[in-house]
Amino acid sequence: MNETHYRKLEHMYHSGAINQNSYPDVCLTVSEGRAEITMTVQPDYFHAGQSLHGSVYFKMLDDAAYFAVNSQITDSFIYTTSFHIQILRPVKTGIIKAIGTVQFVSRNLFIGDAVLYDAKGREVARGSGNFMKSGLPLDESIGYQ
Repeated sequence: MNETHYRKLEHMYHSGAINQNSYPDVCLTVSEGRAEITMTVQPDYFHAGQSLHGSVYFKMLDDAAYFAVNSQITDSFIYTTSFHIQILRPVKTGIIKAIGTVQFVSRNLFIGDAVLYDAKGREVARGSGNFMKSGLPLDESIGYQ
């Protein structure tokens, strides 16, 4: 049952228009209380200072924490209600990897953390988010298949 849920979450992520159009090589793997996302850094993702824009750090961290939390929830789509990020160093090349983990689960509140690593395995950013269930069920209409 859980493996099926994880694969459906991965399909939902990869079928999203933002990932298909803006981040075509992004790859998500979900497991129990954990999510890992990898992506190759592209110059298209840079700000004027010629390194990775903060929005990419945020997306990778939020997505990793989000899917780690959603690995624990099988009936509802969840929302990010807040997310705090710390960018620690610039990234210019290579493959980046975000690893998200579940930190806290209750009836109404879920907390997930994520760390982003560069191609050398150095921590380049970290984040923590709060998540809550929505009224939207996990089903085929949102790519959960």
